[in-house]
Amino acid sequence: MPLIVAVDRVVDPEVLRGLCEGVNGIDGVKVGLPAVLRGGLEWASRIAGACSGLRVLDYKLADVEHVMRLTVEPFLESYNVFIAHSFVGAHGALLGLKELLDDRGAKLALVASMSHEGSMEVYDKASPWVEEVIRRVDPWGLIAPATRPSLVRRLRGRFPGKAILSPGVGAQGARPGSALCAGADYEIVGRAIMDSRDPRASAESIVEAQEVALRACR
Repeated sequence: MPLIVAVDRVVDPEVLRGLCEGVNGIDGVKVGLPAVLRGGLEWASRIAGACSGLRVLDYKLADVEHVMRLTVEPFLESYNVFIAHSFVGAHGALLGLKELLDDRGAKLALVASMSHEGSMEVYDKASPWVEEVIRRVDPWGLIAPATRPSLVRRLRGRFPGKAILSPGVGAQGARPGSALCAGADYEIVGRAIMDSRDPRASAESIVEAQEVALRACR
């Protein structure tokens, strides 16, 4: 099953490796800024190497091109997907970032919306402009919230060739498989796995729930 494990605090890379190698269905890892700030660059490299498949750096980049390029360069050997905000626009920002990532064989995923309620106050109201930026930049993937399957479904219809990664499963209330049934390619799960007393059992339970949901909706 297409499950990406989110890591937002410092954990032992061997714990993550055990998850990725031991649970059939984990397709990668997403590492957040809080964890890298506490763990450091060497830890960030080791944690990325603990999983095969997608190695996503989630800094939610939102700056001018020059600054975003400087931010990702130390991670280009370890990570193959980088998340950036759409609202900074194409010229002088995201187009230059995408050019760098394309040259280095990495992928760009743009935030189309977020999984918390506040996203509806700004991001979703600006969806026509956000989607125009997505069309101009032509990223590999989109970030769309599992907490709003209807939005995932709409984006799947409008961007059929893009990978959709959906956070919000577990701690934020979305059910495993709900975003997949709406058209997402991956569901991102963090606290429900990494804060569990038994991360492997929790991951296996989520994969099983994804399978059940997909059988029901297909």
